[in-house]
Amino acid sequence: MRTRELGQSGLKIPALVFGGNVFGWAADEATSFRLLDALVDAGLNCIDTADVYSRWVPGHEGGESEVLIGKWLKKTGKRNQVQIATKVGMDMGNGHKGLSAVYIEQALERSLKRLQTDYIDLYQSHCDDPHTSLEETMGAFAEAVERGKVRVIGASNFDAKRLREAHELCTRLKLPQYQSLQPNYNLYDRANYETQLEPTVQQLGLGVISFYSLAAGFLTGKYRSEADLGKSSVRGYKVKNFMNERGFAILDALEEVAGDLKVTPTQVALAWLMARPSITAPIASASKLEQLPDLIAAVELKLSDEAIQRLNTASAY
Repeated sequence: MRTRELGQSGLKIPALVFGGNVFGWAADEATSFRLLDALVDAGLNCIDTADVYSRWVPGHEGGESEVLIGKWLKKTGKRNQVQIATKVGMDMGNGHKGLSAVYIEQALERSLKRLQTDYIDLYQSHCDDPHTSLEETMGAFAEAVERGKVRVIGASNFDAKRLREAHELCTRLKLPQYQSLQPNYNLYDRANYETQLEPTVQQLGLGVISFYSLAAGFLTGKYRSEADLGKSSVRGYKVKNFMNERGFAILDALEEVAGDLKVTPTQVALAWLMARPSITAPIASASKLEQLPDLIAAVELKLSDEAIQRLNTASAY
């Protein structure tokens, strides 16, 4: 499995990161364990999760994904074979949210306990916290790195201005830098990343791990009408946003390219992301074992310049 360096961190990750938000939600414990086994066997050994996964599910309180990953790590003893990326900052209820130094320390310890590990490979600010100074936040991350509990830090859902401010602060104070950004980016959602974020991440030398890489499943091609929304109880409600003239033009282009290459639209949509120079690795997920071959094959798929241009044209904004 080919790997790429995440920013300037020295951390090498696969060209595709697995989205662990499905663990304990769309995938039960047994399925989650089988998925993790298969991912490691295939070399897709970077798992992205967050403390808040899957708090949105009725009866869940957050931490379910981390708990299942931790159980798998304990059962298999494969901690040294996987890279764990998790996040802090989203609302966990009872005022537990944000990026204050006190809260980062508390949340980190909780994540480590759930994951049954003594360190996290990539610890990320899940969202910006306008109520806490960047100096306090970055100082807390620096302490976590110094204590060996975190290897690399990253940001998710930050805008370009805050990324630059964090970079300038850490340069001045000689603190560990954010090495990565997690933005929403796919063939449909292009404009904000390409016009606002991409110039900044390239200037700062940040790695990029894009989420919603398949636009909540729309880019797989299985949603062609509102009647198809029932195919997924998990994400069907989000897919409706992409069902418009531009969305269907993108699907047509995906299917055309996929047909020429005798692959699937899923593979093409992910390969398009991996071909973008600023993208280190897209995040993609699967809740069933039979969905994994598409993700594995996508890593090896190389699109021609002509195919990329066809997709760029169809998805122009």
